[in-house]
Amino acid sequence: MSGKTIVVLATLDTKGREAEYLREQIAAFGDTALVVDTGVVGRPDGRADITREEVAEAGGMPLARILENPSREVAAPVMAEGATRIVTRLAAEGKIHGIVAMGGTQGTTLSTRVMRALPYGFPKVMVSTMASGNVAPWVDIKDITMMFSVTDILGLNPVTRKILANAAGAVCGMAASEVGLEQGDKPLVAVTTVGITTQGAMQAVRVLESHGYETIVFHAIGPGGRAMEQMMREGIIGAVLDYSTIEVSNEMYHALLAGGPDRLTTAGRLGLPQVLCPGAIEVLVFNEPETVPPKYQGRTLIRHSPQITDLRLNREEMAEVGREVARRLQYTRDEAIFMIPTGGYDSYAVKGKGFYDPEADAAFVAELKAGLPPNIRVIERDTHIEDAVFATEAADHGGDGQVRPVSYLQPGRLGAGDADAADRGATLGFCPLPNREGAEVRARSWPDAIRESSFWSAFGRRSGAAVRL
Repeated sequence: MSGKTIVVLATLDTKGREAEYLREQIAAFGDTALVVDTGVVGRPDGRADITREEVAEAGGMPLARILENPSREVAAPVMAEGATRIVTRLAAEGKIHGIVAMGGTQGTTLSTRVMRALPYGFPKVMVSTMASGNVAPWVDIKDITMMFSVTDILGLNPVTRKILANAAGAVCGMAASEVGLEQGDKPLVAVTTVGITTQGAMQAVRVLESHGYETIVFHAIGPGGRAMEQMMREGIIGAVLDYSTIEVSNEMYHALLAGGPDRLTTAGRLGLPQVLCPGAIEVLVFNEPETVPPKYQGRTLIRHSPQITDLRLNREEMAEVGREVARRLQYTRDEAIFMIPTGGYDSYAVKGKGFYDPEADAAFVAELKAGLPPNIRVIERDTHIEDAVFATEAADHGGDGQVRPVSYLQPGRLGAGDADAADRGATLGFCPLPNREGAEVRARSWPDAIRESSFWSAFGRRSGAAVRL
């Protein structure tokens, strides 16, 4: 028995009995249910701890006004907004410890909107009639557990009782866990990869871990990169080795692994330390060959799996990718490094393989260099991205044999502080930073530490010039 409080999100006009059953099952685990009613039109068939009137008011429109001319188009956004505001406030205040909801298309849409607003690690269970298909529209990039209801959620029977009891057990068990998302005394380092850059990424992870850093690896297939950048915003991730930036080109050319228009901008905006590589950036990913758009007829294709077909971008397209990557990196506030293996950006692009095209890659590099801000240093190496030596260098240092980015993630070994940090000179938390006068400034967390200090100023000269062996 953990004595936690679990939100039960339900439309009590249609699922009142089911909500009461969930309340009973949660109580059987020693926890307390907090039932939030998101119904609108019908009479509530059950007891709400937070009424539909309170939810509507929090959403910006009194329930009485909604009922004057009720419609889903008007009511759904109001109730979703109200429930989101109430639940996120309670979570921030530490008054709730998990959430479980049930519904069909409408209920799942509303409830998962609320869940997506909650932080990573907060227990979220969605019992849904929609959970046996593509759940991406509801889960997106958050850790929502989708449970298929099998039957419609309309009344209690032996099947629904067992499934709802399982859902109660799941969320109560999650809430009872004592494992949290505590920050260590070193930042958590994100690493991106795809299958055809895995060997290099694995070597980079080994190097980072040998220096005492925990890593969190993201599969760069669209949601992976977006989840990584959301964790940066939430303060979970403190540095990034963006080894595979394929999500940018896939976004540009409307392929499967699109990472969204903000991909590559978040670390720079936050001032997080970052080393970037062009892993698989020349590859567009589609499903079966017949799904490849007709405009790419005659291009080199590689069947990555029975369901996945890879296509190689040509010289002109790679030049455009270089310009776009440079544009997105304009948001980078501090110094960063872009490491380029001229011998191939993935295992399909090395000499002798189908995607080997050094001229197209050179067009990418030329446009990238021309457009990057001067605080991003370009380093070229005459090897491929899965070479252990290249991966070690990307993880371990900035490429000049003397400067080591990993060491500058350690407390007390950061660069000269920025003017604002030096002027404040205040004690804000636990992470010691030297300011420009040498006095110690402290920050609340690693993301704060990064914002308080010019993290990469120790890299020395600000230059966009390439370095080639």
